[in-house]
Amino acid sequence: MAQHPGDRCAPDLAQCAGPARPLRRDAQRNRQRILKAASEVFTERGLDVTLDEVARHAGVGVGTVYRRFRTKEDLVEALFVDRIDEVAALAEEAAKAPDPWCGLACFMEQAATKLAGDLGLRQLMMFATYGGDRIWYARQRNAPLVTRLVERAQAAGQLRSDLRPTDIPFLLFVLTEAAQLARHVSPEIWRRYLTLVLDGLRPEREGVSPLPVPAMRPDEFEMTMRQNAPRQR
Repeated sequence: MAQHPGDRCAPDLAQCAGPARPLRRDAQRNRQRILKAASEVFTERGLDVTLDEVARHAGVGVGTVYRRFRTKEDLVEALFVDRIDEVAALAEEAAKAPDPWCGLACFMEQAATKLAGDLGLRQLMMFATYGGDRIWYARQRNAPLVTRLVERAQAAGQLRSDLRPTDIPFLLFVLTEAAQLARHVSPEIWRRYLTLVLDGLRPEREGVSPLPVPAMRPDEFEMTMRQNAPRQR
């Protein structure tokens, strides 16, 4: 194809643009203020808060929030991808424990500690419709890691054989909802119930009742997460 004479003179816009400019100091301060405020309100009140509420808590105009974060999903990802990865890292470390039962029990205790103190993180882990692609991929890391912890403990004869991997996150959600219910009176009450739960996960023995209904399949668990997600604003 013949080149248009003007094409030879057209500048290379990518080269002319140069490297991306760093944020000005005041813009960087505003971004950090927004992230800090969002972390506080999401942790305390969950993900149902709006960007307007984040702006008020940060003491900036809502337009400033939208200039830094186009949507609430962008802000959620900036705050929570690393936190979800930390839960996966706990499972990876637990799988290295020489004793499989200790690995599973320690993971449940450490994960529950994180979830009990962070409502926003708990909602992101519980409800499949929250967040964007990076949140989804970070969350998906956890399923095979938990499966590995369960199968190791069962292979060692330390975990009841009728437990399924989907039972573990469901139990964690139940335990940490107890922390939310009692947060003003006994926020650590979930530790009491974790001990009762762990005793119930031990291998079948005389006097232990069989589980009356089957565990949820992974697709059923995903459906439950979607159907019960709070409405996003």
